[in-house]
Amino acid sequence: MPHAKRWLYLVHRWLGVLLCAFFAMWFISGVVMMYVGYPKLTQAERLAHLPPLRSAIAGPERLLEPSEALQRASLAGPLQDLRLAVASGGRAVYLVAPAAPTGDAAPRPRRAPAPAVIDALTGERLQRVDATHAIASARAFAQEANPSIDYQGTIDEDAFTHSRALDVHRPLHRLHLGNSAGTVVYVSGTTGEVVRDAPLQERAWNYAGAWIHWLYPFRGNVFNDYWTDIVNWLSIAGIVLTVTGTMVGVLRWRFKGRYKTGSRTPYRGFMMRWHHVFGLVFAAITFTWIFSGLMSMNPWKIFDSGAAPLRQQAMNGGLLELPAQAATVQALLSAASPNTRELRWVRSAGHTLVLAQGPIGAPAVLDATAATSHTWTPGAVAQSATRLLPHAVVRIDTLTTYDLHYYDRAAHTMTGGVDKPLPALRVVFDDPHGTWVHIDPHTGAVLGRTDSHRRTSRWLFAMLHSWDWLPLLDRRPLWDMVLIVLSLGGAVISLTGVVMGWRRLGAKLRPPRRNKQHRPEPA
Repeated sequence: MPHAKRWLYLVHRWLGVLLCAFFAMWFISGVVMMYVGYPKLTQAERLAHLPPLRSAIAGPERLLEPSEALQRASLAGPLQDLRLAVASGGRAVYLVAPAAPTGDAAPRPRRAPAPAVIDALTGERLQRVDATHAIASARAFAQEANPSIDYQGTIDEDAFTHSRALDVHRPLHRLHLGNSAGTVVYVSGTTGEVVRDAPLQERAWNYAGAWIHWLYPFRGNVFNDYWTDIVNWLSIAGIVLTVTGTMVGVLRWRFKGRYKTGSRTPYRGFMMRWHHVFGLVFAAITFTWIFSGLMSMNPWKIFDSGAAPLRQQAMNGGLLELPAQAATVQALLSAASPNTRELRWVRSAGHTLVLAQGPIGAPAVLDATAATSHTWTPGAVAQSATRLLPHAVVRIDTLTTYDLHYYDRAAHTMTGGVDKPLPALRVVFDDPHGTWVHIDPHTGAVLGRTDSHRRTSRWLFAMLHSWDWLPLLDRRPLWDMVLIVLSLGGAVISLTGVVMGWRRLGAKLRPPRRNKQHRPEPA
């Protein structure tokens, strides 16, 4: 038993020397992330920076209709998606996602390819995004009369573009807008769209926030291929450190009686005493946050259920094909708000529709043939959604308020910036994976899917790590106060551990003192 205790102390001591700096960094950067997230361009931000379509195409040149543009670009055929916006090079363009191959032999890419870009005035397909094109995109995004754009060249990846969602857009053009916010934008090397913005304040805080919290110094360099393993194994080592520290703390605490000093802790030094006390008080939350941080990585794919993809073509009645007598773009814009920024043709629940999206709020849903407002027959969207899986539907709920599994977060947060409209439909399937699908009854679009594996991940990551619990989130600043107090407690444990580890290393590395021998005075 004494031998086991010694090993317990040694493991905790030297793991602490190695990891306490990481712990301190995680606790402090976590507080920063509560208010400043990793740079992203949300859907709302993207739309807000697009010029209104009606004014942008009011010039003397005739705008090509979608079918004409597709024909000139040799892209006629079933589509996955079709959008019209002033989104690339400061010009009106059609962004086209051709339908993916179907069947067992069709490859399944990890993510959809970037859309093809067709000039809506000439029908020319974009072949290359050069500096001039990128500058024009940035100038349109800036929405200023004469922005002083500073083109900074192309990059594959930098501190603010590690997201895998940007892979289809690399290389990226980096440009400084020269505005008061010091905004840097990144333009896609494949579509010419602005795909990320990062103001100076956001970039600066990220070095003390998400960039360091997620160990992104190990991304985009020689460690890139090992980043996932580095985070996983540091988290596992952190769990071991927390468990051994809790065991040592309990063993050294006098629950009955006191030490000779009159204290329940044997440590007399300031650092050791506070490390012991705070370690016991905040042991549970430290373990919870390190463990849930590991769960955020989906280690070894434990939350992947292997469920078959949703049959969205079955729900929608096939892929998108433009009707023979399609409404003109001018007719669609006349039926929509003057502030419309984007037209999007979709196939939804058996209908070909056009979503006219403004900078805020839900899109107007228009019939693609008549250019009139589309009204769903009662139960039509819900009935179509039952075809998403070849399994019976247990029930269909209409959500009018957020709940534990369908809720909204602030745009800067890790899970924020995604459209979570209300009301929403929740279709519960009787399949082996316990699938739930959320549907927007206004547009008929699939908003998201969750199953038993992902709901477990929601508990073990989002609930335990970010405290995404509506009774707290709805009562801010209570949520802020709780997380900051707990983070400061964890930071005290970590920083005292850093000091003790530094002292321990100093003592080990300091050369031993030699005993001075008395030498007789020379004659």
